[in-house]
Amino acid sequence: MHKSFFVEASLTALMLASGGASVGLASEASKPLNIGFVLYTKGDAPGTLNARWTYQNVYSGKGLATGGPKEGFAGHYHVRYYDEHGQFSDEYDLVIERAGAFYNASWITNGKVSAGGVGMEVEKGLAIGWRRVAD
Repeated sequence: MHKSFFVEASLTALMLASGGASVGLASEASKPLNIGFVLYTKGDAPGTLNARWTYQNVYSGKGLATGGPKEGFAGHYHVRYYDEHGQFSDEYDLVIERAGAFYNASWITNGKVSAGGVGMEVEKGLAIGWRRVAD
């Protein structure tokens, strides 16, 4: 079922791009996008999540979220991210909330939401697309 969704989404994107939308997309391709993606998988210890992330397809790395629930993904975590070289990158309080069949996520620094995203469970974890919140 997942494969058919991705095939359908890919074909839809291809059709849109070939129908004139490609001119707009090509001109915007050189601008960095305020979009990131993270895949959380259950860690070895209860209440932990392992992260694999990218931001703008330029920066990427891994992370570890701790302090979450023993079951499921929804809950409050403390997460530390590292770049692709293993150097510390960022640290947040992470809140994942169930929204029907999907999830909302907020990354919080000093009591303020720094980034927000939406996601869904996939075969190997929780996939979330996110963006930084502009001041």
